[in-house]
Amino acid sequence: MFGLKKDWSLDLPKKYYTMDDYNGGEARWCPGCGDFAVLTAVQRVCREEQLAPEKTVCVSGIGCSSRFPHYMKTYGFHGLHGRALPVACGVKSRRPDLNVFVATGDGDCCSIGAGHWVHALRYNMDMTVMLFDNNIYGLTKKQTSPTSPQGLATNTHPDGAWLPPLNVLAATLGFSNISYMAQTVDWNPTHLYETLKSAQQHRGLSFVRILQRCPAFVPTMFEAAMQDPDKILLLEHEKGIPLDAGVAKVYKNRQAHDPSDLIGARTIADNTEQIPIGLLYHNPSALVYDDFTTQGMGMSTSDKIEALNRELDRFAIQ
Repeated sequence: MFGLKKDWSLDLPKKYYTMDDYNGGEARWCPGCGDFAVLTAVQRVCREEQLAPEKTVCVSGIGCSSRFPHYMKTYGFHGLHGRALPVACGVKSRRPDLNVFVATGDGDCCSIGAGHWVHALRYNMDMTVMLFDNNIYGLTKKQTSPTSPQGLATNTHPDGAWLPPLNVLAATLGFSNISYMAQTVDWNPTHLYETLKSAQQHRGLSFVRILQRCPAFVPTMFEAAMQDPDKILLLEHEKGIPLDAGVAKVYKNRQAHDPSDLIGARTIADNTEQIPIGLLYHNPSALVYDDFTTQGMGMSTSDKIEALNRELDRFAIQ
């Protein structure tokens, strides 16, 4: 027919994702739990970065924080205790196009999952790992965790935890090939959001330790730092976590810290008198394991069969 366009395709506007596109339903954590703040921050990051929900996956292990995938309207995998990281690495190795978030707790990551913690950071696959650290096993109702302070009375140590807590920051900085490590707190939503946004933009494994309140079993754990900002050490640098001046002025104690300085980061990690928040270490040149696991993914089925037969022929007995 004369006068009609041959191309009937429409130029549809690009979809803009809102917070509702990432809201997977009513979160069922205890009232006042710090997990709510982290959930909101991640949803904000997804919206600001316009991460397609169908291209985003949340992986977790076992624990209160590991309910996280249920409350995100994305793909999710609620795994076994301590196994969030190997599952996430498997997802990323076969689907490098996905945006991967990992939610793990201080017990899930630093105790039963400690071996996976070491190697996942060494692999440095492109994902954002959030360690929800409330210093207690909350889901199983107040047992000592690896990060519980010495002397804390729990159901497993009613007279107080015997050993000093694991220094998560110092331990992480001792692993090889790490590329990004930051620390933040759930009661400063601005710093929490900016940290997670920075982590998501980094190519490699971004490890973010989040000091997270558990009002049900250790309600006073971080109360002193919440009431007295002088107990916080704010790390500042042009390559660090950006923070509005109005928010930064809350903290009197600040330290200029170049996140490329590993020795300086380790010194900060060993400071137990204050809680450092900010970007401790960033090495964008660290090897990313994705670059190796994705090799050959574009091969056709016939090419794969031919390659397998070629390898098997090497073991043939003439």
